[in-house]
Amino acid sequence: MTYDLIIRGGTIVDGLGGEPFVGDVGVRDGVIASVGAVVSDAKREIDATGLLVTPGFVDLHTHYDGQAIWSDRMTPSSAHGVTTAVMGNCGVGFAPCRPEDHDTLVDVMAGVEDIPGVVMVDGLPWTWETFPEFLDALDSRRRDIDVAAFLPHSPLRVYVMGRRGVDREPPTAEDLALMRKLAAEAVHAGALGFASSRLTLHKTAGGQPIPSYEAEYAEIEAIARGVDDAGGGLLQFVPDLMAGDYEGALKAVFDVASEVGLPVTFTLAIGNAGPPIHLDALRMVEKANADGGNVTGQIFPRPIGLVLGLDLSGNPFVMYPSYREIAGLPLADRVAEMRKPEVRERILSDKPASDGHPLMFAAQAWDYMFSLGDPPNYEPAREDSIGARARARGVSPLEEAYDRLLDDDGHAMLLVTLANFRDGSLDTVAELIRRDDVVLGLGDGGAHYGMICDASFPTYMLTHWVRDRESGRLSIPEVVRELTSVPARVAGLADRGRIAVGYKADLNVIDTEALRLHKPVIVGDLPAGGRRLDQTADGYVATIVSGEVIAENGAPTDARPGVLIRGRRPAPTA
Repeated sequence: MTYDLIIRGGTIVDGLGGEPFVGDVGVRDGVIASVGAVVSDAKREIDATGLLVTPGFVDLHTHYDGQAIWSDRMTPSSAHGVTTAVMGNCGVGFAPCRPEDHDTLVDVMAGVEDIPGVVMVDGLPWTWETFPEFLDALDSRRRDIDVAAFLPHSPLRVYVMGRRGVDREPPTAEDLALMRKLAAEAVHAGALGFASSRLTLHKTAGGQPIPSYEAEYAEIEAIARGVDDAGGGLLQFVPDLMAGDYEGALKAVFDVASEVGLPVTFTLAIGNAGPPIHLDALRMVEKANADGGNVTGQIFPRPIGLVLGLDLSGNPFVMYPSYREIAGLPLADRVAEMRKPEVRERILSDKPASDGHPLMFAAQAWDYMFSLGDPPNYEPAREDSIGARARARGVSPLEEAYDRLLDDDGHAMLLVTLANFRDGSLDTVAELIRRDDVVLGLGDGGAHYGMICDASFPTYMLTHWVRDRESGRLSIPEVVRELTSVPARVAGLADRGRIAVGYKADLNVIDTEALRLHKPVIVGDLPAGGRRLDQTADGYVATIVSGEVIAENGAPTDARPGVLIRGRRPAPTA
């Protein structure tokens, strides 16, 4: 019996948390055909002696809706072992959409996900109107990894209600009936489910709340019933984390899920200080699941935050009129200006204007702001914060931040840890990762191009959480399980996420000793010359999708086996 690929002698981590074992993996026709001792020949073999062999990683929360149209590589995700990415999260996306509403959806995506409008205008051909037509557009090209999509709430609302939807007016009975019909149509065509957001910070580029922001129970229920009409799917939800009360923020979607009988995954964040309101959310999850529900909180395994810099979307001075006077200069010229004593004094003595991106309120959270080096440290010590360093130097935090931004000739980056960094550590995150009702996610690949680069979290799990953390480390089987079979189960993709006969041959071969996460860098590979943050890693010997090697030793191959996943997938039969 001849195989297409045999991975020989690797330490196999099955994805279910089982004890690793040394063996071979044989692949034929895109699926795993044999596990153990494979004695046959293959068209290609990979010597994995001393290396880990894992299932491909599944990322539940991405925004590759645009990138999957204009690019055949889903980076950074695919550079970090991800072989399946789910997009359409937060209820934002590009379908359904009538031609007259293109600008509206671009405005929503630019504001919520920090994707420059010119990038979308240049990169999106808009060859679709309905959501099934958008899926067809995705299906018409191949890419490095598989993608799947939720039906996003804001485009659906605008498609059904027009300007009334943008203005967040309540829907009529006719509107609700059409939303239900279109939701069923989307799931029939291959949507994994439905995604929505009520987060206050999710605003359009024009500063307005997104269309789904104030959607009431009846609207969520109508759409959920449409999902159920077509056979079911996952509800993804971003509650208003700024409300300070998870119960009020989650009640409507939990009640809908219970009434209709659908699973839910929602964004779960931990406040850095104050009352531990995340415990209220966990109590709600426990009650919902005890009552027969299927609810998971989705946690990010390092601080939720921003990356700031002179060459990025934000920095502590981006709202200062005196800085704005020079903000349009090339970086080298701007740095030269900022080093002049009179310019430094003028900016430091200025006051910020009131306009700007809603996240820029955090650009001066000095005690939660840190220099981001290489390798990047995402669990820094409190004494390394900009605030603490300023106190040690006897200067203002504003001065310390100014000086640090000029490091590396203006290429320096600052990390702001907005959440998940309770008491200055990730200890609380560790407690949540180990829970069965919590799943890893929120990497946001394909979005926040100029202020976040979190799609690298699988590598962070295998380095920091397994190998480098001083205490409270996780085991390799635990981490691989959380990156593979658990998110696959939550997404309803039971054909992947484990190494066993009959499962999809999405695999990683990893040198754990060489595994290293690099500092984010700026690359200019977006449409219209747009730039974005990217992040790479060492240690990935091979990443394999459907039996084809898409990357070797960090370098992409020409293989593009990734497809659009249409709908949920059953586990293979014996």
